[in-house]
Amino acid sequence: MTPAQFIAKWRHVELKERSASQEHFLDLCELLDIEKPASADPKGEWFTFEKGASKTGGGEGWADVWRRHCFAWEYKGKKKDLDRAFAQLQQYAIALDNPPLLIVSDMDRFRIHTNWTNTVQEVREFALDDLLDGATRDLLRACFLDPERLKPAKTRQMLTEEAAEEFSQLAQRLRARGHDPHSVAHFVNRLVFCMFAEDVGLLPDHMFTKMLKASAKTPERFEGNAAKLFAAMHKGGDLDFTPIEWFNGGLFDDDSALPLKRADIDNLLAAAALDWSEIDPSILGTLFERGLDPDKRSQLGAHYTDRDKIMQIVEPVIIRPLTTAWEAVRAEIESLIASAPRQTAEKLLKGAERTRRDRAFAKAQELLRGFLERLRNFRVLDPACGSGNFLYLSLLALKDIEHRANLEAEALGCTREFPAVGPECVLGIELNPYAAELARVSVWIGEIQWMRRNGFEAAKNPILRSLGNIANRDAVLVTDGHGNPVLDAEGKPQRASWPDADVVVGNPPFLGNKKMIGELGEDYTVALRKAWPQVPGGADLVCYWFAGAWDRMAAGRLHRAGLVATNSIRGGANRAVLKPVVEHGRIFEAWSDEDWTVEGAAVRVSLVCFEREAGAGAALLDGLEVARVHADLSGGGSGVDLTKSTRLPQNQSVCFEGLKKYGDFEVPGEVARRWLQLPRNVNGLSNSHVLAPWVIAIDIVRRPLDRWVVDFEDALSLAEAACFEAPFAHVEANVKPTRAKDRNTRTRDFWWRFERSRPELRVRLTGLKRYIATPVVAKHRIFSWVPSSALPSNLLDAIARDDDTTFGILHSHFHEVWSLRMGTSLEDRPRYTPSTTFETFPFPEGLTPDIPAADYAADPRAQAIAAAAERLNTLRENWLNPPDLVERVPEVVPGYPDRILPQDEAAAQELKKRTLTNLYNARPAWLDHAHRALDEAVADAYGWGEDYRAGTLTDDEVLARLFRLNQQRAGPAR
Repeated sequence: MTPAQFIAKWRHVELKERSASQEHFLDLCELLDIEKPASADPKGEWFTFEKGASKTGGGEGWADVWRRHCFAWEYKGKKKDLDRAFAQLQQYAIALDNPPLLIVSDMDRFRIHTNWTNTVQEVREFALDDLLDGATRDLLRACFLDPERLKPAKTRQMLTEEAAEEFSQLAQRLRARGHDPHSVAHFVNRLVFCMFAEDVGLLPDHMFTKMLKASAKTPERFEGNAAKLFAAMHKGGDLDFTPIEWFNGGLFDDDSALPLKRADIDNLLAAAALDWSEIDPSILGTLFERGLDPDKRSQLGAHYTDRDKIMQIVEPVIIRPLTTAWEAVRAEIESLIASAPRQTAEKLLKGAERTRRDRAFAKAQELLRGFLERLRNFRVLDPACGSGNFLYLSLLALKDIEHRANLEAEALGCTREFPAVGPECVLGIELNPYAAELARVSVWIGEIQWMRRNGFEAAKNPILRSLGNIANRDAVLVTDGHGNPVLDAEGKPQRASWPDADVVVGNPPFLGNKKMIGELGEDYTVALRKAWPQVPGGADLVCYWFAGAWDRMAAGRLHRAGLVATNSIRGGANRAVLKPVVEHGRIFEAWSDEDWTVEGAAVRVSLVCFEREAGAGAALLDGLEVARVHADLSGGGSGVDLTKSTRLPQNQSVCFEGLKKYGDFEVPGEVARRWLQLPRNVNGLSNSHVLAPWVIAIDIVRRPLDRWVVDFEDALSLAEAACFEAPFAHVEANVKPTRAKDRNTRTRDFWWRFERSRPELRVRLTGLKRYIATPVVAKHRIFSWVPSSALPSNLLDAIARDDDTTFGILHSHFHEVWSLRMGTSLEDRPRYTPSTTFETFPFPEGLTPDIPAADYAADPRAQAIAAAAERLNTLRENWLNPPDLVERVPEVVPGYPDRILPQDEAAAQELKKRTLTNLYNARPAWLDHAHRALDEAVADAYGWGEDYRAGTLTDDEVLARLFRLNQQRAGPAR
């Protein structure tokens, strides 16, 4: 069909919509050379007429034509109201998978509305005759085949940034003229809302822009002109014979306005030319707060936290639980309606069947209303709401869930209800008066935008509901309004109260413990700490919000919370506020190390979502499922920046888990020594062949326990093992009965052998006089030398290297940082594993574990590290075992290291205190200096020495550099 033929046919058609729309669309497909719906998609899964017409309750579809990921298309009869058709598509867009284009047509006119999230919406309109133009047909064809061509280039963020810049200049000039900063902020907020109101049609006939233009000629008239408009908006009424709706809500509480000069009005006219209907409230408040607050003026051009980051809290805390609840209700509704008798045009129900059907649908409607009522009563609290970003996105989330529930219930046959979730569902507390008022403006704008975008009229009488639920006060301490703590009758400071809510979300202030007195004042800081005894004195300010949320949870007054903190929440005194959450509730989702923007500066943060219900299934950590998230925000996932770290070929087959016994193979040292001194066995061998010192984590972090182990290696048969009479008798009596009950055949049948004998480790230890060991789980990441005659338990990781260079690299801060981030945790104790911590760690080039130590013995870098490592180890050994407290006694048989014994009882008592754990807890100056010398030598080996000495090598930077090395090295072994 040619364009002329199409136009000729449809110019004079007077058929009604239902009779003509599908034929019109099919002709259009032929004109554009587009395959028609029935042939392109016979099953109607992605391109179909009457999308949504399969509703159980019957009725018309949600869209006349639908093409997935392209458009929803609604027809109306000739000269009918296309705005009404567009509103219908908006109402059902969410049920149509939010297509990027919403198209309406009356067969003479075509109107294409863009519908991409977070872009400024655009409208393209053309008439029937315009189809003669090839460019118009190409545009329409793109709606089918390449809708991205129609995507607006301008984002809502860009628009909002432009608007903020115009207003910041105005605010700065008004303050420079001596106007009170709060009066300036209140006045500017009114202007902001007026521009929005006229662009969404709440202020008729572009009244605000006309007032600006009229005032531009005589700026001295602006104050009076604005006062007239504000007075009309305060109570509603006529202005120059034009009716004005009732706005108020606290924003238009009087008619006061500030005088402006010509340059100011020009600023406003430039701002008014923007499309304020598309302003983005998720960043509006942040940007305007920087423009209105003198203390934040320099931050106006800085980045802001985007909505995706905020949704990392809102989605798990609000959306996911409520969506799950709705799915359960929907399933009940589906079951009820499916069991009800069906009525068709051919079969009308009567009598008992009609009654059964009516009761089923009535019950279904009741279930829907019950869920919607739950949503309308749901309350979200942000007790540090700033300019309202979290509140705005939380409100949108609740409204989206309500709308989806209505549409899905309608599809099943229920009656859809009008949206009733509104701004009263979000509660806020904010100390900064500029931010608090901006939060109200953001929520108001967000509510109105949502209603318009989904095809509904905004609420009226008043348009702005009072938002006293966003309070301007301190959220953690009762003060007198000037920052001074208020004491109770007993002279004690008081915690501030929070309103009742279902969930708490937000981004509390980040202020380090050491800066609190300087920023908040000594009186306030001391009072705060007294009012919150459960928060350690050395904790950062953000911890008080975590403690407040948990207190309400423990009291049964809060279900869930999601808060942002600096990533220091994972350690030190800060972590204490997460311990009761982990012990008595649970962290159900966390992001341990994310980038965030706070007051214009990029920081690293942790996002923590927690609830009172413990044991409620798996949790998510850094996007990965884990059994549990611990108080240090570990538990199975690695940091986000390091998820792509790979195991390096250079590090393989060097670090091993220790031997796993599974059974009582251990014997006290005195028993082992008796066996070592027995005559040779019938096989001519002494018991030294199957006895070895046994080293566990306690031997390293505390004092040696002097335990030995019977070790029948995998090569020994039962008959061969039996030849070692005393050791075999012990194992037969103490191990065999336990193993005999095991379901594992190998464990049961080879009961005299270790469960995991680690032959690969034994091979790598051959020829070494010593090896390096570290506890799998420990408070401090400590490495120690172990003689090769001793066997490591499965609670140790053994590194098959005997050179001081490798020891020094492993004991450096660089490896410690890597292992803490890459390892998992047990409660608050980091875990070290061969695979994730050792094999991923990039050693300095030329000093990697696949190179024999002799090959780099002459390397100055290796020598420097070895000297520093040897010095560290010597100093530690001198502290652990001072010569005047111990005596060294040769072992009863050759081949084993000397025993270290206390000289007397007093020495024994003193030695009990001398453990590596206690040493690293205290970290005396000599130990710190020894580690610093070692770290400097290792930094030099990496080529980072200058940065290390300059103090610029932060942990995050170390991790970034090590990660780059890891990625560069990943590949085949040399």
